[in-house]
Amino acid sequence: MQNKENSGKLLLGEILGKLLLGEILVKSGIVTKEQIEEAILYQKEKKLKIGESLLRLKFAKEKDIYRALAEQWGIPFIESIPSDEIDETIVGKISINYAKKNYVLPFRSEDHSVIVATVDPFNVSVLDDLSAMLGKPLKPVLSTSKAIEDAINRVYDKTVVTAEKMMDNLDENLNQIAHELEEPTDILESTDEAPIIRLVNSLFSQALKERVSDIHIEPSEKDLSVRFRVDGILHEIIRPPKRVQNSIISRIKIMSKLNIAEKRLPQDGRIRLKIAGKDIDIRISVVPTTHGERVVMRLLDRTNVLLGLNEIGLSGEKIATMERLIQRNDGIVLVTGPTGSGKTTTLYGCISKINSPDINIITIEDPVEYQLKGISQIQVNPKIALTFANGLRSILRQDPDVILVGEIRDVETADIAIHASLTGHLVFSTLHTNDAAGAVTRLIDMGIESFLISSSLVAVVAQRLVRVICPNCKEEYIPGQEELLKILPPADVKKHIKIAKGRGCEECMHTGYKGRSGIYEILTIDDDIRDQIMKRGDSNAIKNLAIKHGMDTLKLDGINKVMAGVTTVEEVLRVTQEEVI
Repeated sequence: MQNKENSGKLLLGEILGKLLLGEILVKSGIVTKEQIEEAILYQKEKKLKIGESLLRLKFAKEKDIYRALAEQWGIPFIESIPSDEIDETIVGKISINYAKKNYVLPFRSEDHSVIVATVDPFNVSVLDDLSAMLGKPLKPVLSTSKAIEDAINRVYDKTVVTAEKMMDNLDENLNQIAHELEEPTDILESTDEAPIIRLVNSLFSQALKERVSDIHIEPSEKDLSVRFRVDGILHEIIRPPKRVQNSIISRIKIMSKLNIAEKRLPQDGRIRLKIAGKDIDIRISVVPTTHGERVVMRLLDRTNVLLGLNEIGLSGEKIATMERLIQRNDGIVLVTGPTGSGKTTTLYGCISKINSPDINIITIEDPVEYQLKGISQIQVNPKIALTFANGLRSILRQDPDVILVGEIRDVETADIAIHASLTGHLVFSTLHTNDAAGAVTRLIDMGIESFLISSSLVAVVAQRLVRVICPNCKEEYIPGQEELLKILPPADVKKHIKIAKGRGCEECMHTGYKGRSGIYEILTIDDDIRDQIMKRGDSNAIKNLAIKHGMDTLKLDGINKVMAGVTTVEEVLRVTQEEVI
């Protein structure tokens, strides 16, 4: 089809006997006779094939048409191509470029022939070429373009060599690769044989497969350390020799359009790649160190679906509280926590929940991490004086209902955000503080008047991310009293309490954890807490009052997740830093 979203170059071939196809679809209950008649009229008007007409009119789905065509032509139809049925030795004989261009995938041998999935069994030239490449006759089966493309991405992603294996192929002639190459559409399609280029591409591909959030390349005196951050924890992956250091860093700088000659100053850049069909943004930070330039790369998968409030770790009363807060017409809601604690994900979850055509939502961020449909997003750019404060002033002239400020970094931004919240706008933003109560004293220390804070602030959400026990190797056990005393007061320690842990398996890379979830404390500003803020009470006084009024601390929320079998005692203690309940 011409519309790739519906069919991605759907090559139906010459359809003989339109009525037969229509009869099959009517007989299957997919369409009615009236719809077939309407599709035929549309087909004549637009000069299309009947299958294309049915798709455009949304009378049938792609798989329904293919199934009917398979019946009409007398060949098998497969809705999907399971990974365990794909023979990698067969697939390895053709390039990913050829497979994607022609929507073909030879995947299994059978009776001295090769089974090939195709969208067009009548494309004789392609099938003849493919037969010559494989040296065997073909047995075509019909499948949808989406099923074939998904299988291609899965199998080629699987066959990409890992970074560790790539290290065996590095030779002495590595420094000659520091020349700029045109970035490929998909790095799995790159056929360039330069070892460093393949090593860097392999690092990115492996990082995506292993759910890596950051890649660290750190030089030392004698070699280079490459580490992946998975679920918040760093793991060393490879340790290349010192002689390839400049080549690897030069390649990354070329890809991110940075100055490869400048090695004395920090530089920031960005790479946008496709890896196995996924659109990936990579933020690059390069800083000079004693032993050479250190590189940290943050990976953002733009194809990731945004998480709702119920998917990020909020539950029960906490999710009800958040839903009440985000429905307000004014006030400021702050989310606090260290870097990498999921603050942006929480904020995106909030504004996605209230996003609708009758609300004007504008954000200013550094950087814009994910594109949100129906929301205007502004990227901070200090080089042209587009700061949070300046951008926020401009946003206020755009008649917003809801404003998201990526981070309050200075008194000017804080002052504008607070005044915006007092003039009929709901404002979301973040602060770097250890707990919810600390946000109040932080604003006071920045120079914001206490009466402005008490009037505008409606809630502060503090959060951390804990690793979730791997569901594949999860097992229950009865912990010892010593372990329970680390998180519970002696009076609450009971015998035969069951909690869970992960044994470690292939799926979780033998860590016992897979994925992360948030733990939260939500400080809602009531009259008593406003009085404390007006009196410029310290964070402990505010926190104790909030606990008295029913606030769960970060650690208590973590304990609840331990008891629910979501995470472990060690994880809660790690992220809450032995915080007192």
